Amino acid sequence: MLIRPVTEPTDDGTPTLVHPIFNERYHSCHGAVTESLHTFINAGLAQCAGPRVNIFEMGLGSGLNALLSLLYAAKHRIDITYHALELYPVDPATAATLTYHAVVGCDEKLFCALHEAPWGRLTAITDRFAILKRECDIADYRFDHTYDLAYWDAFAPDSAPEAWSCEVFGRLHRHMSPGGILVTYCAKGSVKHALRQAGFTVTRLPGAPGKRHMVRAVAAL
Repeated sequence: MLIRPVTEPTDDGTPTLVHPIFNERYHSCHGAVTESLHTFINAGLAQCAGPRVNIFEMGLGSGLNALLSLLYAAKHRIDITYHALELYPVDPATAATLTYHAVVGCDEKLFCALHEAPWGRLTAITDRFAILKRECDIADYRFDHTYDLAYWDAFAPDSAPEAWSCEVFGRLHRHMSPGGILVTYCAKGSVKHALRQAGFTVTRLPGAPGKRHMVRAVAAL
């Protein structure tokens, strides 16, 4: 079901979206790009070694994390296969109003291509980045690939508790490569407990501006 969220500015000058059902922002009001770079790229993707990285994202949302990962792949000459789950896809017309491409210095067509890629089919956006988008509830999803990195960017546990359960994290853990990393903006005690129960080793890290902490969890070797 395509939705048309409201766009609003954040403190670093980059826009975020506000979900019309949950009434929650997709990114921190203190800075959309700032938060994504801090939480998902620097604390996650930059910690992965090797020429190829398989990424799972819980919550494609605005597509900002995917765009930053695509640019990282080009800069560092690595190949990324990116699987993203989203129950409420943002319509491409709304996505086209976002200005992330101008802020991060890339061709607007790359960002549009992420949103225009067909759902349910692996699509190459560049020669180093391919994306598979699935419109699905995490409660019904069954992982069918092995991942080196997971971006957990679901709405907060109070709004979407099913996305933060031990059962879901356990299913993911069984499909993480040894030493695979999960990163999330959420450092709530119940989330850390669920991750540990699922088999992850959990570390609390400094959060992006406006948040004291974030979490990086590592799958057992």
